[in-house]
Amino acid sequence: MLKLFIGNKAYSSWSMRGWLAVKQSGLPFEEAVVPLYDEEWDRRREGAEFAPSSGKVPILWDGEAVVWDSLAIIDYLADKVGRAPFWPEDEAARAMARSMAAEMHSSFVALRREYSMNIRRQFPPQPISEAATADIQRIVTLWAQARARWGTGGDFLFGQWSAADIMFAPVVTRFFTYSIPIPRFAATYGSAVLKHPFVREWIEAAQDEPWVIEKFEQPVAG
Repeated sequence: MLKLFIGNKAYSSWSMRGWLAVKQSGLPFEEAVVPLYDEEWDRRREGAEFAPSSGKVPILWDGEAVVWDSLAIIDYLADKVGRAPFWPEDEAARAMARSMAAEMHSSFVALRREYSMNIRRQFPPQPISEAATADIQRIVTLWAQARARWGTGGDFLFGQWSAADIMFAPVVTRFFTYSIPIPRFAATYGSAVLKHPFVREWIEAAQDEPWVIEKFEQPVAG
């Protein structure tokens, strides 16, 4: 059986992506939550199960095979179960979805830095930096292009739930947490993401976690 190591569901955006990917695959898996930054964190990261990723989560074990990056986890699972659960069937849509997922994976540094994930909180609106504003505008533009070209078949970026939605799901939670204003179509899309059963399951589980990391409990994390 697959075994997925993840960080706190309240705070770990990359863990959320990896977990959503495994859920989307439909394969049975064992989940192990590793509390981030607690007194055992440094010791735990030195364990053999984390050695391939240098202590980072998520990390997925499948027998002797190990994958430790969210986008790589998506690709690995698509190899196991087929790409249909993860990527659009249409070649042009699939090309755009892959590009969007990759851009989410590698970009939007200001948004990540200034707005840490915390899906248990909602803060009032605050002034947004120029760099974060540029990231938000780029994300919304990508969403608009995907929805306009490929979204007519459902509520998500390419109609049906896909790897692109998985990669952007933590961003949706950030927009909600920090009350970031976005266009109506983007808010509608974000609402659909938050209502997806896998996302709801993740968020509901986060409410029951006992761990609190104070640096992520501020209106705007530094």
